[in-house]
Amino acid sequence: MSTTRTLNIAQAVLAKNQGLADSLREGFRRQGVLVLNIVSSPGSGKTEFLARTLDFIAAEVPTAVLVGDLATDNDARRLSGRGARVLQINTDGYCHLEANMVSSGMEHLGIDGVRLLIIENVGNLVCPSVHDLGEDIRVTILSVCEGEDKPLKYPTIFKSSHVVIVSKTDVSEPMGFDRETALRNIREVAPQVTIFETSARTGAGMHAWREFLLAEVRKKTP
Repeated sequence: MSTTRTLNIAQAVLAKNQGLADSLREGFRRQGVLVLNIVSSPGSGKTEFLARTLDFIAAEVPTAVLVGDLATDNDARRLSGRGARVLQINTDGYCHLEANMVSSGMEHLGIDGVRLLIIENVGNLVCPSVHDLGEDIRVTILSVCEGEDKPLKYPTIFKSSHVVIVSKTDVSEPMGFDRETALRNIREVAPQVTIFETSARTGAGMHAWREFLLAEVRKKTP
């Protein structure tokens, strides 16, 4: 009599990724590196937000950036020249970064002397929610252009986040953005998150974000 066996490939792949992510996290901990994993939908203003973040913090905190995209080095070029080491990772079709990509990227970028590592994930709110990259803090960006119900539609990424950035607040009024509804939806899905309301264009809210990062970096002293 023949028998049938079912192998859950997804779980095996995630387990391998998790093991490497845990190893990366321990290595970063030993070296006193704070690691951020920045996720968002395409077009949320993620790269401009990171550019502004580097302008505010890279002169004070030795910083490195890994930039994930399916193709091109456009974002890496935008972030270069702002006081941080920057390396582009092209995923060649993958809709998210994985721990092995971060590990390979760090071999090329180097971590000596770095205190803050920022990983800009591929624009996607689905796959990154289940792929740990060894980060300390997962940051999800929600722009005012995306709709107040985004946290309700994509709850997993918000539930797995530590911080939510509400971006592009300078265009809230013309976009008809309902701030109170958006904040209520975020807190309903992810009551654990710290929320920052920001505009990379005007600088609104960026000081509070900078102070948060500085405090978190200080906690990582080896």
